[in-house]
Amino acid sequence: MKLNCFTKRLSTLGRWMAATVLCVSAMAFVWQGAFFSKTAAMASPIVNSIAAADVGDEIQQKASKDAGRTKNFIRDTEEKVKETAKKNAAKVDRASDDGSFVERKAKKDAARIEKRAEEDSARTQKAVDNTKNAVERTVYSIKGAFSK
Repeated sequence: MKLNCFTKRLSTLGRWMAATVLCVSAMAFVWQGAFFSKTAAMASPIVNSIAAADVGDEIQQKASKDAGRTKNFIRDTEEKVKETAKKNAAKVDRASDDGSFVERKAKKDAARIEKRAEEDSARTQKAVDNTKNAVERTVYSIKGAFSK
């Protein structure tokens, strides 16, 4: 019974300490923002919109460049998977010259692996395009908000 009472008090103390730390940090952030903010720089919204447009263009260029790199990496990976499947099927073919069940199974597996590699590659490239388009739409909407 004493252990339960002790843990209850410890829990209450922990909650009070967490609330105190939260309040003190909130006051510190408010104090820092009130005394150290640069309100003179906010007087000209045109400068802010020009800077936002430049940053937006940089973000869009970076997103396009990264999407291109990612798609190239995906295509390279697809080709390596296909090549490995073909090599494995060729090894099985060389090991068994009589057209056995294992050889036929290896060839079917290689064809299935190649097909799945193509499907996965296409699906991943589509996801990369969707992500890039979402970034560009977000940048356009932010630029639109700053230009008003």
